Amino acid sequence: MRITLFGATGPTGRHLTEQAVAAGHEVTAVIRRPGSLPARPGVTPAVADATDPAAVDAAVEGADAVLSALGARFSKQPISLYSQSAAAITRAMSRHGVGRLLVVSSSIADPGWRPTGAHFFNHVLDPLVNRRLGRTLHADMRRMEDVVGRTALDWTLVRPSGLFEHPVVTDYRTAPSSADGVFTARSDLAASMLRELEERRHVRAAMGVVTTAVKPNIAKLIWNEGVKKK
Repeated sequence: MRITLFGATGPTGRHLTEQAVAAGHEVTAVIRRPGSLPARPGVTPAVADATDPAAVDAAVEGADAVLSALGARFSKQPISLYSQSAAAITRAMSRHGVGRLLVVSSSIADPGWRPTGAHFFNHVLDPLVNRRLGRTLHADMRRMEDVVGRTALDWTLVRPSGLFEHPVVTDYRTAPSSADGVFTARSDLAASMLRELEERRHVRAAMGVVTTAVKPNIAKLIWNEGVKKK
């Protein structure tokens, strides 16, 4: 399958690229800076700003499916990357007749998501980190979901919980809307997206993804994902 991948050089995008090539897919890896992703068998770099309609249009042309693993850091300032890129990507897909779209969102986008038995997370970490520090980021994720959901594409909104690094795919779980768990390894997130691309169990719906076999260090997770500058 010919996949156009936005956010290819990001933490999740790197896992997606590796796993997609290993599965035999051809990947057009969309990058912002020339040379940031060396060419390799199965991967063709394409330089584009994901919010630039003309550049996005060129990157999408000829694809069988589009995956977006774009991400932004927490900020007190308004964030628009998710919604603006979603608008550009969905317009380009409609123009070129590309029907299948998977975009990374967050379990936070599900207003009913509360992990079972996670008292400290639900009453301390979630209000502080997600609802306060990540307020502008998650607001734009919800706008992105709205943009995607209004299209006629075969979309899937992929909602991980707290993302962390793990080198290999584990026995992850998926569920409609959001999954009951606090953390998601990026390796599992990538694997779940590629499996959904093939199995189409959550078309025109949201899919939650959680990792249960391993857990991250919470303090390190907060620092790496929400505080430390790139």
